[in-house]
Parts: sequence; C-alpha cells; structure tokens
Amino acid sequence: MIPVGEWRTPSGIPLEPVYTPASVGGDGDAVSQRIGVPGQPPFVRGVDADGYRADPWIMGQYGGFGTAEETNERLREMLAAGQTGFSVALDLPTQMGLDSDHELARGEVGKVGVAIDSLADMEILLDGLDLSQVRQIRTTANAIGHLWLALVVAACEKAGVDPGGIKVLIQNDVLKEYFARGTYIYPPAAGLSIVADVVEHCATALPAWTPLTLSGYHIREAGADAVQEVAFSVANGIAYCEAAVARGLPIDAFAPSLFTFLSATTEFLEEIAKFRAVRATWSRVMRDRFDAKDPRSQALRIFAFTAGSLLRAQQPLNNVARVTVEALAAVLGGVQTLHASGYDEALGVPSREAAMLALRTQQILAEETGVRGVADPLGGSWAVEALTAELAGRIWAVLEDVDRRGGALACIESGWFADELARGAYEQQTAVETGQRRVVGVNCHTSGDTDAELVVFRPDPEGERRQRERTAAVRARRDAGAVTRALDGLRDAAAAGASVVPGTIEAVRAHATVGEVTATLRDVFGSYRAAHS
Repeated sequence: MIPVGEWRTPSGIPLEPVYTPASVGGDGDAVSQRIGVPGQPPFVRGVDADGYRADPWIMGQYGGFGTAEETNERLREMLAAGQTGFSVALDLPTQMGLDSDHELARGEVGKVGVAIDSLADMEILLDGLDLSQVRQIRTTANAIGHLWLALVVAACEKAGVDPGGIKVLIQNDVLKEYFARGTYIYPPAAGLSIVADVVEHCATALPAWTPLTLSGYHIREAGADAVQEVAFSVANGIAYCEAAVARGLPIDAFAPSLFTFLSATTEFLEEIAKFRAVRATWSRVMRDRFDAKDPRSQALRIFAFTAGSLLRAQQPLNNVARVTVEALAAVLGGVQTLHASGYDEALGVPSREAAMLALRTQQILAEETGVRGVADPLGGSWAVEALTAELAGRIWAVLEDVDRRGGALACIESGWFADELARGAYEQQTAVETGQRRVVGVNCHTSGDTDAELVVFRPDPEGERRQRERTAAVRARRDAGAVTRALDGLRDAAAAGASVVPGTIEAVRAHATVGEVTATLRDVFGSYRAAHS
C-alpha cells in the first residue's frame, strides 16, 4: 500500500494531493500562452484545431498470423466491422529478413505475425482490399522497411493501383531495435543509412506515405518510464532527421509526414500529459534545432498502442478494463491513431473474439462517450498542465544528456540506452513481485474465480509447410536471370553508397525473396552483434 502523501508516477514525479493555480506557476495567462490552442504551435493541445469533431481517430488494429490467406481473411472481417486502418504483424523470420524455408525460421513461421517471403505473399495479403478506403496501412518493418515499401509498391502495380494514392505508414525505426527490441540485421550506421534511403524516396516519389515512425512503444515495453520513452525515441528521431538533412533533403520536405508510436498505459494522468509533452518537445526540436519553417513539421502525429506488457495472464478478462482505461488516456491525449489490445494477448495472438471486442471498445469511446466533442478537454486542468510541464522539462534534460554522450548512435554503440532499459525493467518487475506496484489479480485481489476459460489462439501447424512450399514454387517459376541481374544491381548500388530503395523495388518486381534481398545487402554491409552485455 502506498502511504498517503507519497504518491509518485512511474516516472518518479511526485503527485500533489490537490492541484491549484500555484501548481502551474499561479499565472493562468502564462500557462495559456505556453500551451497555445489546438492546431497551432507548439501543438501541446493537439495537431488538429477541431480535435475529433469531424472524424474520430484512426482505429488501426494490429494483427497478423499464419499465412497471407489467413491474415487477409482477418483483415477483411475487421474492416467490414468498422476498422478504419490496419497494421500488419509480421512474423519474426520476415522481420529478420529470413525466408520461411531458412533453417533459423523453423518453428517461428507465422507464429507471432504473418509470413511474407515474396511479392506472391503480398499480393495474397492485400487481395480484395480497397486500399483507397483505408485511412492508414501500417506494419512493423524496421530493418526491412525498404522491403515493405518495395512489396507494397510492386503489389499495387500488379493490381493496377497507384501506390501514391494510398496512405502507408512504415515503422522503419531501426535504431530502437538495437537496444529495445532486437530485430536488427546490419550494423547501426548501415541501418541508419537505409532508413534515410526510405525517407528520401518517400519525400520525392511517395509524399502521401509516412516513411518513419519514431517508436517509443518498444522502448517503454523494454523497461523505460514515460520520460525515457519519449526522450530516447525523439533522440533517435533527431539522428534520422540529421541523416536526411545531410543528404540535402530540406527538413520541411519530410518532417510533416512523420509519426511517433507510443505506449498508452494505465497510469492515466501521466499518460495524457505525456502525449501533450511529446508534441511540445518535437515542436521545440523542429523549431530550434532544425529551423523548420513549415508549422506542419512541428506537428508530430501520434499512433498509440495500449501497453501489451501490462496485460496479465491471470484473470485475463480484467484486461478489458485495463485496455479501456489505456485507450481513453490516448484519446484524451489527442492521438491520431489507436490500437486497442485484445484481452488474451498475454496468452498469445488475439483470438477473433478478443480482436473484435478491442475494436468495439474503440467504437464505444468514439460513439457513446462524447469525448469527441471537445478538443483537448483536459487542457487547463491544473494537474494535467503541471504534469505536462514537468514531463517536458525532464524529457528535455534527458535529450541534453544524450547529446553530451554523443547522440543516439553513440548511446546505442556504448550500450547506455540498453543499460538504462535493463535497470528500469528490473526495477519494474521487482516492484510487482514485492507488492510495491499493485496489480489486480496478480499480487492483490486474487480471490474468487481467477481464470476464465479461454481458447488460446494457435496458428495452423500445417501453415509453415504450406508457406515453405509456396516460396519454393515462386523460386521455381520466376525468371532466374532477371532475379540475378536485379540483385547484382542492388549490390552495386549499396557498395557505391547509393540508395537501396530503387534496387530493392526492382528485385521484388523480379520475385526475389525477402531473404535474398537481405543476404545481398548483408554481403555489403555485414551483420551486427551487440558488444555490450
């Protein structure tokens, strides 16, 4: 039990028992000037002047499993149920640039996402979907962000769809993989260069696409608090922007298209303040560090994902309440896209029933609560404004510390980012095990019916065999000479320091596989193994 008078947020910010004007400096006019109004810099109160009045946030559920056919069926069902965007979960072999018939892929094919080995899989995945009516198409492609771009472009071309006319968001944030998630392939400098290739290509050829999502979510899941989640992801964003600008790309040519991807946890007030603070921080970075002239460059849009690490296997139906609280915090924080997690995600890939209930949770928030009627409805709350200001100050202090250490790339290579997350993860787990952090159904209120009878989703065990057979058939029927020429061209471009995106598109058009493209680039860039413990 937390004694009265000692309440702190998970980021260590003391909570006052009652907030008053003195909590925000005692000057309401100064606060109003600092936070501005919705739709204008510094965008503390949101990037849209009318909030959600015209349209609700994008309801972009994350999903994918097994083969492309199975995931296509789930996508069709969810879109028909009112989902307005979607995010494709890729299996780990795909994310690591391995084909499904690679020996390291055995047992992992289609397990935590869909297997995509080639253009043939992508065509099946998108078959029958009216992409022009989907408000946002996303995926968790980081080390393979260039490949996802190429696969979507080539699939659209074959379907007679203009790829520039659809709205695609690529995560493409490889730097956080080196310390928070692990699906990296090439050394950090090479990974950073490929990200810049994608940003540059989209700025010139696919301006409606989002080529980069600054991903704090995975950083938070790996042990960060709210301050580190924002600060580390913004530090990565600075590195990406510097790399793109160093190529001669104007900051205003690509910054307006960027998103950030953040966690929404059950720490209600701190999370609302965090979403407001990240917008203030990014606005300041764009204005003061990059001299951005276009106000849209300062308006960082947010994709929020309800925190998977806070879902519990014990009493799993309690997760419905957790997800609802998290989703409401994201909405009150003014996010543009939201994923609500399924109640059974602590046990496996969400079942159909859990995925549908998660979507209905979003729809109830949008249709039945009235929260869409007012932009930034908690703006002016003394508690929220005090927390927003405190978080923004702490975030900026961490960014200055990262700069003193040489920037994001240096913090990755030294292991400092990873060490900070390891320390945080240990402290968080210890707090649960000692009861300092109370979790209903886990270390408190555990009596009664502890576990619902849930049918845990498991992928079709025959799916891996079918996927391997399809990839073998693609190799057998394609023009082997065209594949060789395309891969040779890609290798030459990478060796010359040119963008790898055009060559990747050509290779995918020739039906080169994800594994073959990755192996070709590995020949040039090498592989990476973290040196720190």
